[in-house]
Amino acid sequence: MFCKLWVASALCAVALSAPTITIPSGAALPAEVKALSDYFNLLATKVQAGKSMAAAPVCDLSKASLPTASPTALPPPSAGLALKHVAIGRGIQNYTCSTTNASAIPAAIGAVATLFNASCVAATNPDVFALLPGVALGMNLTSDDQTTLAPANLAISGHHYFSNLTTPLFNLDTTAMQLGVAPCAKNNSVSAPTNAIKGQANQGNGAVAWLKLTARDGTTGNLEEVYRVNTAGGNPPATCAGMPAAFEVQYAAEYWFYEKP
Repeated sequence: MFCKLWVASALCAVALSAPTITIPSGAALPAEVKALSDYFNLLATKVQAGKSMAAAPVCDLSKASLPTASPTALPPPSAGLALKHVAIGRGIQNYTCSTTNASAIPAAIGAVATLFNASCVAATNPDVFALLPGVALGMNLTSDDQTTLAPANLAISGHHYFSNLTTPLFNLDTTAMQLGVAPCAKNNSVSAPTNAIKGQANQGNGAVAWLKLTARDGTTGNLEEVYRVNTAGGNPPATCAGMPAAFEVQYAAEYWFYEKP
């Protein structure tokens, strides 16, 4: 997959018009503020450097590199697979709790997220891309029908949800692109790095694990494997003390989709 990275914007598919941004009232955590500051400082540097380029670079996904910097590395993509799409996921992790046992551990019951197309950013500006989950977590989506992710104005490329308690599903079929649908099973899991952004205010319990997922029967678009990496937020409290029977925790992450060509 290829697209042009226009010099004036420094990011493919990113417009420098003023997006509608909502910063949560409790988002002024040092890590979130730093992520936002680092993002805009780095973006300004990229734009300035782009002004001296003779031509716009080409977005080639073969140049994108899946992150592996976790306490224990996830297994690499299987031989013969090619990177098809990269997205920033912004959504919620869902949990249930016992209301009669304060020491019980919250139980995960799936997640819901909107996926935003970040393929060109991952391929051409990996340093900017690495900041996006932390930046995205510091921004609330302004409405259910929001079509871009601020501040990068990344367009929606799909949705993530669970079709049942054990099947995470990724739907990458939109009006703009038909990339496939993948119900998945967990193949491997490792803890997020200790320096990962822990979460929004009052939900700073840590970043959810990094995952390798494999496609199940019913997958379309030749999708084979999905990675969730560079996570920010999403973990529940350690126990159910003071928690309702059901609750959600905000999170963001990178999602990498691999296909069999």
